[in-house]
Amino acid sequence: MAGMSDQPVAHVVILGGGSAGWLTAGLIAAQHRHRLRVTVIEAPDIAPIGVGEGTWPTMRDSLRSIGVSESDFVRECEATFKQGSLFRRWVDGSADDLYFHPFMLPQGWGDAPLAQAWQQHAGTRFADCVSVQPHLCQRGRAPKQFATPEYAGVANYGYHFDAGRFGPFLRTHCVKRLGVHHVADQVVAVLSHDNGDIAALQTRSHGAIAGDLFIDCSGLKAHLLAGHYGVPFVSHKHVLFCDAALALQVPYADPQAPIASQTVSTAQSHGWVWDIGLQTRRGVGLVYSSSHCDDETAHRTLMDHIARSGANGTAAVDLPQPRQLRFEPGHRRTFWHRNCVAIGLSAGFLEPLEASALALVEYSAELLRQQMPATRGAMELLARRFNEACSYRWARIVDFLKLHYVLSRRTDSAFWLDNRQPASVPEPLRELLALWRHLPPSRHDLVRHDEAFPAASYQYILYGMGWPGAASCELPAQDIERAQGCFREAAELTRKMLAALPSHRDLIEHIRRHGLSRI
Repeated sequence: MAGMSDQPVAHVVILGGGSAGWLTAGLIAAQHRHRLRVTVIEAPDIAPIGVGEGTWPTMRDSLRSIGVSESDFVRECEATFKQGSLFRRWVDGSADDLYFHPFMLPQGWGDAPLAQAWQQHAGTRFADCVSVQPHLCQRGRAPKQFATPEYAGVANYGYHFDAGRFGPFLRTHCVKRLGVHHVADQVVAVLSHDNGDIAALQTRSHGAIAGDLFIDCSGLKAHLLAGHYGVPFVSHKHVLFCDAALALQVPYADPQAPIASQTVSTAQSHGWVWDIGLQTRRGVGLVYSSSHCDDETAHRTLMDHIARSGANGTAAVDLPQPRQLRFEPGHRRTFWHRNCVAIGLSAGFLEPLEASALALVEYSAELLRQQMPATRGAMELLARRFNEACSYRWARIVDFLKLHYVLSRRTDSAFWLDNRQPASVPEPLRELLALWRHLPPSRHDLVRHDEAFPAASYQYILYGMGWPGAASCELPAQDIERAQGCFREAAELTRKMLAALPSHRDLIEHIRRHGLSRI
């Protein structure tokens, strides 16, 4: 065993390609390719799931760190820019029920008591008052100018993209630029060392592929972590009820139609519809609870929404049948067991709300590459730290997603009423909500430096959905004036940026023709 402990980690084998496998391969190879061999075993002709097609701004750092050209990414993956999310009908279901969760921090964040002072700023939505980004989105503006270099932005942004193109795009880059080895084959068996570690993956046509560290990116079945090691699944269905989705690609009737630079999430009686603008189409889908809604009703709800949206000009009868997806919200009890790490759907899936799936891939892959074990003996400690960090992050994302449902005042179905039952609300979230009845969310409530969502995100959701807290104590006049100064700064910055930024579609067309300059 001593000899095994001293065995250097020299070969990382990733089972599964797609967005998770190739992004993980790229991040590891970009930093460790001089000491590590990275191999991706990918079964041919496996279609990506690609439910949400949206990212957080962290994807900019991920793509830049592996050397991807942002211009090439936009061209090859039909990518557009995402500046946040617009929520419609989540509060009470009325026609004028909407609010934004932008990617930019509020103007003056940390310098003034914005939330408390905003309570006196009657008639203006919280995000509209403290951020330029809702106004940019409503006016169809891009987050950067034609001359802004790759990955730089005037406003903070992530992406929308075609999930079917993203994996192949990353594969080409990883193989050609980063030296990742690609094996297109089926794995038919897992071979083990005497101590229980995985020794090799037996493939149908390429024999046994040995490795030192194995990364399971094989999808929801988790062939290594669950199938081989039997690591159990922790369900969150009692908290997050949605467990099914219908996904559809809706073409633009007008090729020059405006492109939304925000994910639009519209609540329905038994779930919600996402609407994502790409270059030539919209990605539209319904996420719903199969316990509250049958598939036929879900299909009708999605088609009715598309017909009402009126943005595509395509009759519902002309559209293909939606793709049916089923999942159980939850994750594996542990994510790193022995010499096997699960990343992506192998680790778990919650639901597409707030686009956390790819962000969890980025987080796990970045954590692994920063703490890549040099030897087998280092894995036990690193695995424990990795599991603790990932467990915390998954739990906080569960809380944040549940927050959207708990705050709703909709009463049109059992789905919404059940979501507000105290038994379905995690205890940490209940405690925070009790605290936030008197104080606004702050950095003191979220203890880790790498929180998935900052306190500002909680404020955007809470006050966007009409949470009554934050004004329980009277502010000194100087604090009110300082906050109102921030509101004026946000309004002035909005005026300047609206005048200076191009339309979203114009920027995309510029990138397609001319590209962006490299820093």
